[in-house]
Amino acid sequence: MKLSLRLAVMTTTVLSLGTGIAHAEKYHDATRLFRDATQSAAFFKNSYAYAVFPTVGQGGFIVGAAHGRGKVYSNGGVVGDTAVTQLSVGWQAGGEAFSEIIFFENKAALDEFETGSFQFGAGASVVVITAGAGASVGTLGAEAGASAGQKDAKVTGSYNKGMAVFTIVKGGLMYDASLEGEKFSFAPRHRA
Repeated sequence: MKLSLRLAVMTTTVLSLGTGIAHAEKYHDATRLFRDATQSAAFFKNSYAYAVFPTVGQGGFIVGAAHGRGKVYSNGGVVGDTAVTQLSVGWQAGGEAFSEIIFFENKAALDEFETGSFQFGAGASVVVITAGAGASVGTLGAEAGASAGQKDAKVTGSYNKGMAVFTIVKGGLMYDASLEGEKFSFAPRHRA
C-alpha cells in the first residue's frame, strides 16, 4: 500500500512538473516567433518591456469574441500576468487563433497598461506578420504552429502612443486585424 501511494505521489509530481514546463515553453516559443520575424525583432532591443500572448482564440457569427492569457516581461523576467478579451458586433463569421505581442516603449506606456483596465482606442494599429501556419488533430490532442522567419517578413512597425503591437495568425478562417475593443487585465507578480 505504501509503495502505491508513493508511486501515485511521484507520478502526480512528475506530471505537474511536465505541465509547468509545457506552460513555460509556449511563452518561450511564441516569443521566439516574434524574435525571428524581421518586423518585430528590433523591438526586443529597444523596448522597455513587452507582453506576449501565445494563443488568442477568436470566433464569432455577427457577434464576436476573443480571449487569451499572457505574461508581461521586463528586465529579463516576468513582472505580471495579463489577459485580453475583445467583443465585437458586425459582419463576421468563423474562428481562428493567433499570437500577439505588445511592446512598451517606456515605463509610462507600461504603467498605463498595468492599470488593469487598459483598452486600445480606435486609432490603435497592429502589424500582422505573414507566416506559414498549420494545424493538426491527432490521438494525442490538437496542436497548431506558425513560422515567422525573416523570409516571412513584409512590413516593419512603429510605436504608437508608446506601444507597438504585432500578431501572427496560427490558423483558422477569420481574421480581424483590429485592436479596438481589446481590453486587458493585469496582475503583478511580487518578486521575493
